[in-house]
Order: sequence, then C-alpha cells, then structure tokens
Amino acid sequence: MRYLAPAFEAACPGTELRYADALGAPERIDAAVCWYPPPGLLATLPRLRLVQSLAAGIDHLPAGEARRAPLLCRIVDPTMAGGMAAYVAWAVIHRQRAMDAYLASAAAGRWQEEPIVPPARHRVGIAGLGTLGEACARALLALGYAVRGWSRTPRPAAPAQVECFHGAAGLDAFLSGCDTLVCLLPLTEQTRGFLCAEVFARLPRGAHVVNVGRGAHLDEDALLAALATGQLGAATLDAFVQEPLPAGHPFWHHPRIVVTPHVATRTDAAVIARQTLDNLALARRGLRPPAAVDPAQGY
Repeated sequence: MRYLAPAFEAACPGTELRYADALGAPERIDAAVCWYPPPGLLATLPRLRLVQSLAAGIDHLPAGEARRAPLLCRIVDPTMAGGMAAYVAWAVIHRQRAMDAYLASAAAGRWQEEPIVPPARHRVGIAGLGTLGEACARALLALGYAVRGWSRTPRPAAPAQVECFHGAAGLDAFLSGCDTLVCLLPLTEQTRGFLCAEVFARLPRGAHVVNVGRGAHLDEDALLAALATGQLGAATLDAFVQEPLPAGHPFWHHPRIVVTPHVATRTDAAVIARQTLDNLALARRGLRPPAAVDPAQGY
C-alpha cells in the first residue's frame, strides 16, 4: 500500500503511516487501510477505530476480520461511476454493433458489413442498481438502449426510464428480457455464483454477459458450457477468481470471450486518502460515516 503514502501526506501532512511488514507499536494505530490484510492482524491493534476498504465493496476482506472491525467503511468515489459507465457502454456497443467482427474483417483486409440493430431494440439488463449500476443505466439510456434493472430490494431512486425488478420473484421476468446482462451486484453469500447455468438458461438465446462485479459472481464452467451450446453468444469479463488470470486459462483464447485485467474503473489514491481521513474524524467523534458497511449484509 506504499503507493498511497504521497496522497495521505498531501491530504494531511504529518500523518504517521505504517505498513503491515513494519507496524511498530500497534497501540498507536487508529485506522487500517486494507485490501488483503494478513490473517489476524487487525485483532492485534487495540486502538483501532476504523477499517477502510480500498474498494467499493468489502468482499475481499475475510468475514471474521470484517465482523471484528469496530467500524468498516467502503470507498464511495463519484469518479468511479463515470469510469464504470464508460467501460460498460463500450462492452455493450462492442458486441451489439459487431465490432469484434469488424476488427476481424479489417485484419483480413475485407470490406464486409454486419447487420445493424438500433440500440432501442437491444435490451440491457443491469443486475445491481447501486451507485455504479445507476450510472451505467443513465449512460446506456443516453445512447438509446432499452435498460432494465434488478436489485434485492426496490430502488425508487432509479432513473424513470429503467424498467425495474427486484427480489427472487422478479428475477425470471428480468432475465427473460436481457439481450445483454451486466453483473454489478455486491458480492455476498447470496450473490456468490449468481452468473450460473440456471441464470444463463433464463436469458434469451445468444445473450451477452458482462461481468464487472467480482470474479466469484461467475461459475466459469457454466459460462463455457453455455457458450458451447449457443445459449450465450458472448462474454466480456473484467473480474476473475484468480488474478492475474493464469496463462493457460481457457478464457484467454476463447473466440467469444473478451478478457480485460480488472480495469473497468479505479479509485484515485487522493480519494482513498481523503475519505479515510474523513471517516476516521467522524469515528473519533462517535459518529457513523455515510460509507459505513454492515458486515452481515456485505455492503
């Protein structure tokens, strides 16, 4: 995490920074900024007031560590929403406008048109209508796509043009109208493996799946099987259970899978530093920051 040091020093000169391999006196540490903390480390910090995740979720933290945290916060970065919306719009357009076919034709020196389908006739479903999901929905609506969304509970603040579904009762109706399915769910025990054979079977034949959530959302074997039968037409994947994706993994050379190295969006170090310091200031006053997470729910 040493790359964060300049941002913390700029945001609060004189901040005392420690690293997992050189903690010094543990009783002097107020906040832990974490990705994968060494097992048991947080329990050794008696003065700890805040555990700050480096991401918009907390699924990378071991459940036991998360539940023992006195206060656990995620990153809420408005600039992440723009980056995610740009990536998802690209992924949808790349497949819906047959850009993969055009790139292959250009490489072969072949002038060949592909069928053109208006965006309004292509239905994009977003599973997960949080901050990032809503930003993607707005971007796709602006491009003329028909957008629907699904979430665990109703989302009254979702854009009015988005057809919304929620809960187990609404999942079938949601999936049946997704020419492209975008996964932006938080990773919880309930959503782990969400992109599975059962979900793929409920999509229209030939659908496109975009996973910009977490690698553990995806059943990799089920994806390969659905692509082999034609139930799925393509997949765009940015998150994987094992990262970097191993060199011999079948995703690398699959003709209908696009792999990107977990780059859909990133949080600037300055945003992490500022939010950590703000959250710590609130914690010291006995207040709960807006970005505080309920470890039992996972978000």
